[in-house]
Formats: sequence, structure tokens, C-alpha cells
Amino acid sequence: MTPELALSIAYSPCPNDTFVFHAWAHGLIPGAPALDVRLADIDVTNGLAREGALDILKISYASLPHVLGEYALLPCGGALGRGCGPLVVVREGDEPRSLVSRRVAVPGTGSTAYLLFRLWAATAVSPAPIGTEGGIGEIVVLPFDEIMPAVRDGAVDAGLVIHEARFTYGSYGLRSLADMGEAWEKETSLPVPLGAIVARRSLGADRLRALAEAVRASVRHAWSDRSASRSYVLRNAQEMTPDVVAQHIDLYVNEYTADIGSDGYQAVRTLLNRAVAMGLVPPTTPDALNFPPTT
Repeated sequence: MTPELALSIAYSPCPNDTFVFHAWAHGLIPGAPALDVRLADIDVTNGLAREGALDILKISYASLPHVLGEYALLPCGGALGRGCGPLVVVREGDEPRSLVSRRVAVPGTGSTAYLLFRLWAATAVSPAPIGTEGGIGEIVVLPFDEIMPAVRDGAVDAGLVIHEARFTYGSYGLRSLADMGEAWEKETSLPVPLGAIVARRSLGADRLRALAEAVRASVRHAWSDRSASRSYVLRNAQEMTPDVVAQHIDLYVNEYTADIGSDGYQAVRTLLNRAVAMGLVPPTTPDALNFPPTT
């Protein structure tokens, strides 16, 4: 019998992803297919998904509407939660009443963080479009690890920060001006949808179910023996200290990672519906998020 080819997968080197996928990627899940792993920043994986380049990917929920024709949303493995949204940070001592006419650094315009920022800014900042009088002055795209230094050094007026920056912005002499997740939860009472796991629809319903079970098994393995993934996680953690890595995992790997659940799906639909209403993403069909997919 010809051995089954490994499935190609891309996810980020962030601790939550390496923690979740460690067991599966290292052949520790009995019966799960082998994986050919590529670690890449979320902006890269978003682009790979639009190209239909790989079998399984971690992407931003903001990119999901663009790829649902090719990929199905898996009901597990992603990043949703409470108290975990992106922050807008400014320098300590800088007291802007708003971001009108300010330069704001963001980690990519295809990210969920930027989508949440746009939804927030439409009401909290100004109704004027970005780059026009009365609106935010300019959006500057920077790698996420360059944003806090840029704000600290005055290269930009504010920054939209994600990931471990929630725990470290104070060390750069910055303060939080606004919490996108807090605003989202206050308005919707729903968890914050950040990152999704998608897989090719052409794999078929049975294989997609099996992939979802492999993801869940990998999550359970990670929770049952946190030490097993430690070296893999730290090796790819991009200079994070072990205590920040642990905080990162505890925040972003939660009940929604094992199962999106009904309120998780409602959060995703609410995010996408609001983005469609503002013309920020293309519309999706009512059954586009169904799992397993019906088509």
C-alpha cells in the first residue's frame, strides 16, 4: 500500500500555535496524518490561503471571507477568547483625546486586529474615512514586533499591538489608549474572534472531520503534558521570556481552541456581518461556516 502523503500546513511561530500543533506535528497523535509544517507570520499564511497553496492553514478571521470557496473553517484549533483583543498604545505622557489626524502603526491591513480596529474607529474615533479631514491621519504598516519601538521613538503617534504585546507594552514606556477586545465584548457580549484554522474543502467531509479530531487531540495532548511542547514553543517564540510565553498560551489557548462552540460561531458571524456592512470584506453565504461543509 502506498503511504499517505503528508498534508501541508502553515501556522505561526507564536506560542499558542506551536503549543496547539506540537503533538500532531511531531507524530504524537495516533492515526493522524503526517504533516509537512511551515512556520510563517499570519500575513504570510493569509496570502498562502488566498493562493490555495496548502492543505491546512492558520489565518486571520478577517481573511476568512476571501477563502471560503476553497477552504472550510475547522471548528477547533484557532484563537478566540475574552480579554485577548488588540490594543491601541501611545507613549506615556501623551494624552490624545482621539486619533484624529494621528499616524497609527498596524500589523498588516489583512489582520483581524486591523478589522477590529476599523470597526472600533468608525464610532469611537470619527466617522470620517482614514486619511481624510476629521479621520485618522495615516495608517503605517509595520511588522508587529517593530510597532512598539516605533511608538516609543515617536516615529508614529500610536500603534495597534497584538500577541505578547499585551504583557510587555509597559516596558517600552507605553500605555493603553483603547482595548479593541474590551470594546467588542462590551458591545456584543461575545468572545473576540482572532485566528481561524481552515482546510481544503476538496479533502471531503470525512477527512475534514478526521482533521478536526486530530486538532482536538493535539490540544488535549498539549494540556495534559505542558512540558512536552516546551522546547518547541520556546525555540520559536521570537525572544519572548518563558513567563511571557506561559501568559501568552494561557490567554490564547482556551475552551474555544478545543471547540469554537455556539457563541464562538456567533462571534465569527457577527464580526463578518459587521465588516460586510462597512464594505470591508465580501459577503458570505449563510451556510459558508457549516462544518462539515455541505458542498
